[in-house]
Amino acid sequence: MPEATTRDLFQQELLDLLKETFEETQGIYLDRGTSIFETLAAFTAAQASKQLSEAGATVAGHTEHMAYYLEVLRTGITGETIESVDWQSSWRIQSVSDEAWLILQDRLRTAYQETIRAIRAHEEWKGEDDLGGALAMLAHSASHLGAIRHAIASGQLK
Repeated sequence: MPEATTRDLFQQELLDLLKETFEETQGIYLDRGTSIFETLAAFTAAQASKQLSEAGATVAGHTEHMAYYLEVLRTGITGETIESVDWQSSWRIQSVSDEAWLILQDRLRTAYQETIRAIRAHEEWKGEDDLGGALAMLAHSASHLGAIRHAIASGQLK
């Protein structure tokens, strides 16, 4: 059996960490049942629309922002051109109806799945846009998950 390349190892570790962050805990760094999708599925639209602090976003806002971030940074991996980036607009959703909450969660899931496909197809990790972007997606998503999990633990989302 041929030895795994650095590219193969990086790609597999990245995919494993993203799976843990988004889909299901594998014991890498999260407690069971605390991935992004598992966490978001537990919220009603009303809970997702509740402000986490006086100046803070809602869970819906975090979800919209995470989806947009993945969509933008995925372009760095695929080499696509993005016309313009408007980070401020990625926080535009703060309140959602039941239907809009389901659609928003689906948007994040789609952005995640497309990101996973792009990572699997990527041939060479070599620069800021692809290597740095991939690592940034992981860190950024974990940071937002942490903010949401902190709000749960502190009782802000009852």
